[in-house]
Amino acid sequence: MPELPEVETIKRELEQVVVGKKIIDVIVNNPKVIREPKQEDFVKGLRNATIKNILRKGKLLILELSCGKSLAIHLKMTGQLVYPGNGKTSRISFKLSDGKLLDFNDRRLFAELRLIDDWRNLKFIQSLGPEPFEISAKNFKEMLARKKTKIKPLLMDQTFISGVGNLYAAEALFRAKINPMRPASTLNDKEKDLLFKEIKDTLSEAIRYKGSSVDQYVQLTGKPGDYVKYHKAYDREGKPCLVCATAIKRISLGGRGTYFCPKCQK
Repeated sequence: MPELPEVETIKRELEQVVVGKKIIDVIVNNPKVIREPKQEDFVKGLRNATIKNILRKGKLLILELSCGKSLAIHLKMTGQLVYPGNGKTSRISFKLSDGKLLDFNDRRLFAELRLIDDWRNLKFIQSLGPEPFEISAKNFKEMLARKKTKIKPLLMDQTFISGVGNLYAAEALFRAKINPMRPASTLNDKEKDLLFKEIKDTLSEAIRYKGSSVDQYVQLTGKPGDYVKYHKAYDREGKPCLVCATAIKRISLGGRGTYFCPKCQK
């Protein structure tokens, strides 16, 4: 699933090419990704609306429109936005005033598109925890206090801290040398400070390299992100740790595959 760096990359790219353009038409090839309203109202509400602004909240993209409504896009597992698109594999194509298509692709049809009056009223938005760049190290330490949940699943909990998912939680914990199975309450202040730093540094670095294309994620141009080559733990099962050469281990934790070095991460 695209995480904060991937969604932020798409948000920044959309800002450069679609803001100020009008949606001339909406071509629906598969309505399953439209969660609200019904298809005809979705199309009618978007037609002739100008894209005024692009926001990102956690892993959610929000296109604010001249009609007063917003298009909220949750990419989920395999959602993609491609511009200019060709409409060949899109679930929905938005024809813009420049004559080009903004394609929304989703191979597994898990994604969610919503045309809504106020994105702030979405339950998903109201349940989000703060983003790592919105809080201080002191805030982070206070959030971790008395949390008995294992640290890796806790970092993936969007109601605790938003934008961090499986991939970047694994990377940050590796960099901080913290075992993903440790209860959060067992981390000392020094470990908490280092983990917070590594979360922000990892996310910032991933944004700089346009995200990680480990599944279906692509940039707006359709090109993959370049951060995969810099992964230190994620998807490196059996490969030597880049610090100590011990084989990276994969376990299931919180229902997700978790990668870590059993020697470095304590």
